Amino acid sequence: MNIGIRAHDIEKLPLEELVNVIANKGLKGVQLALAKSFDFNTKNGSLSPGMAHHIGSAFRNKNIQIAVLGCYINMIHPDKDERKKGLDRFKEHIRYARDFGCSIVGTETGNVNAEMSYTEENFKEEPFQEVVESVRELVKEAEKFGVIVGIEAGVNHPIYSSKVMKRLLDNIDSNNLQVILDPVNLLTVETFNNQDEIIQEAFELLSDRMAVLHAKDFIIEDNQLKFAPVGKGLLNYDLVMKLLKEKKPYINILMESTQEPYIDGSIAFLKEKYEGN
Repeated sequence: MNIGIRAHDIEKLPLEELVNVIANKGLKGVQLALAKSFDFNTKNGSLSPGMAHHIGSAFRNKNIQIAVLGCYINMIHPDKDERKKGLDRFKEHIRYARDFGCSIVGTETGNVNAEMSYTEENFKEEPFQEVVESVRELVKEAEKFGVIVGIEAGVNHPIYSSKVMKRLLDNIDSNNLQVILDPVNLLTVETFNNQDEIIQEAFELLSDRMAVLHAKDFIIEDNQLKFAPVGKGLLNYDLVMKLLKEKKPYINILMESTQEPYIDGSIAFLKEKYEGN
């Protein structure tokens, strides 16, 4: 198994200390969102081959893969200047990804509002078409550098289901566009009882283009779906692991929303579930 973690789910530490903490837990990969893990300047225009090599080497020296460069942007920001800044930031990550030793730059698909929140306005045709336009622009840049754009669906975003994700893939038609699957992101308080059907649909529609699996869990509290550490909630990990073994062996499984003191237990839980299926 290739189990990793979002680096910013570890407390913010100097680079070498962060790498050592991750390595000592036996983790094999990270999703690295620069601005969330480090205090030095990572704003637009700050990246360079030197910075990327410095960071990438620290992880490589401990045999940890930077599986995804996280660059979460609002690709359909209502302010066109802000939208352009976000797209330019993502393109900068694409250009230097190889120097980090990483092949995937990942994001969700944003929101019709400047502030990220649930709104059914995201589900209309116009936001979908705007996502297509932005993703096409990013994929065009990625094709120049041999990098993958990883897109993550979520119910708070215009790409809110596996069917809509499949439609996006069909619209772009480039192998430089791949899927970061987070099963919990596809569930709501109204649909979580149908999670097996939703998970199976995701694998049926998307497994051939799935590059990474995000692993977290969820609970239902006060009639709301809330994220939880891996193994501390209701997600059917028996089904997820069965499908992974069948369709995506050795895929990077990156834990998220799993922080101390739960990390070691969540790693053990994932290994147990994988070996038992």
